[in-house]
Amino acid sequence: MELFFSALDILARWDVILALLVGSLGGVLIGAIPGVGPAVAIAILLPATFSMDPIVGLTVLLGIYGSSMYGGAIPAILINTPGTAVNALTTYDGYPLTQKGEARRALSLAYSASFFGGVFSVVCLILLAPVLAKIAPMFGSREIFLAALLGLIMVVIAHRGQALIAAALACFGIFLNTIGLEPVKYSKRYTFDQSWLSSGVDLIVVVLGLFAISQAIFLLQGEDEKVRLAKLKGGLFQGMKELSRHPRVAAVSASFGVLMGMIPGVGEFTAQFLSYTYAQRTSKKPEEFGHGSPEGLIAAETSNNAVPAAAMVPLLALGIPGEALTAMMLSVFYVHNVVPGPQLFQNDMPFVVALYLALLMLNLLVLVFLLFASGQLIKVVKIPNRFLGVCILTLSFVGVYSLRNSFTDCLIAACFGVFGFVLKRLDLPAVPIVLGMVLGGIMEVKLRAGMARVKTPFDFIDRPVAMILFLMIIGVLALHIRFVLGERRKRKETK
Repeated sequence: MELFFSALDILARWDVILALLVGSLGGVLIGAIPGVGPAVAIAILLPATFSMDPIVGLTVLLGIYGSSMYGGAIPAILINTPGTAVNALTTYDGYPLTQKGEARRALSLAYSASFFGGVFSVVCLILLAPVLAKIAPMFGSREIFLAALLGLIMVVIAHRGQALIAAALACFGIFLNTIGLEPVKYSKRYTFDQSWLSSGVDLIVVVLGLFAISQAIFLLQGEDEKVRLAKLKGGLFQGMKELSRHPRVAAVSASFGVLMGMIPGVGEFTAQFLSYTYAQRTSKKPEEFGHGSPEGLIAAETSNNAVPAAAMVPLLALGIPGEALTAMMLSVFYVHNVVPGPQLFQNDMPFVVALYLALLMLNLLVLVFLLFASGQLIKVVKIPNRFLGVCILTLSFVGVYSLRNSFTDCLIAACFGVFGFVLKRLDLPAVPIVLGMVLGGIMEVKLRAGMARVKTPFDFIDRPVAMILFLMIIGVLALHIRFVLGERRKRKETK
């Protein structure tokens, strides 16, 4: 209880409360605008958060991360266009309900399911926090290296059908991280005597280029579309009653979200797929899925909103981001010399619990906001793409220049923007590059520290946690190879 009140003290500051309001309500607006998404918004806001207190900056970013999925359901349901990528499954059953004239019922159900998923995951993780505090000290340099390696492998494997190119892009990210001064002896690597390369390639510059500038180019080269919104009829509170009729689907979907969110590299898409499949297979009306099933909508929205809180676990406990958004948040920790990992759980547990309480509060704020402001909020769907593109491009370059007052950084960001645009056009992922940069840095430092304490390669995995992680890596690789061989065999049989 003392821990709970200490966390409340951290949150009861005017700047934290303001950050909570700005992050949560801003995240809903950003999620509701197709083509922007939380990755772009967080990339643009990162430079501004560096001057804030860690709890304030992280609260803003967490607010955008957690609430954007609420907003993303609005265009997914009303115009069959997901506001964020993770709302794609919401269109399956949300838009058919709109076509039947039940748009408000679908929105209400999506909000209620999202709220349940968000609160369920936060409560689970607050209860798990003491357990995590006990387990975290068991992770030394070797264990963190192996956990980071496992995370990188999971990120690559998660890109089914693109695993080889994802691995190549992750290696490119690792290479980018090696440019500049190496972290132990401070000798120069790949600088070619160019002074502007001595400080390396900044992660934020790459993130802004790959996510924000590439998206701006993508929006600018497209055409503005006329959007017709459906009329909202009925009560927005009916979704809560309907959700209570499907407690099993909601609870299982939220559990999938928590579990998948805690595993680096897996995230919302796998959680949604598992939840939707489970809901369809156990439903008394499986034929309704894809045609306006309330159970399908609950499964999609509950699972994706349970992920953000869970995704903070590997970040806070081990300092290992599971995907691009938490990788960006990690940079906020580093700027303020707050090192996420076992020591954070041992020495600053109130800070960790405060972050989880902030997530809980943002879910409440967003639900109330959406229930009473949906009628006005849906108009943001009509904002022209080209106007958004100009805004994103301007804010991105302002953000890059403000980092170090450097035009070189702007040029590098522009190059990565074009590269990110090419990746988009080729339907290739940019996320492995960012995670390669972040996890590559962690792996290099921890590998060097771990190797200094071992005499043989086997000594590296002679501790229980290290051995478990090593066996997990072997198991994951074996399962993936088995899956790939199985797919090849099926293709041959089909031919």
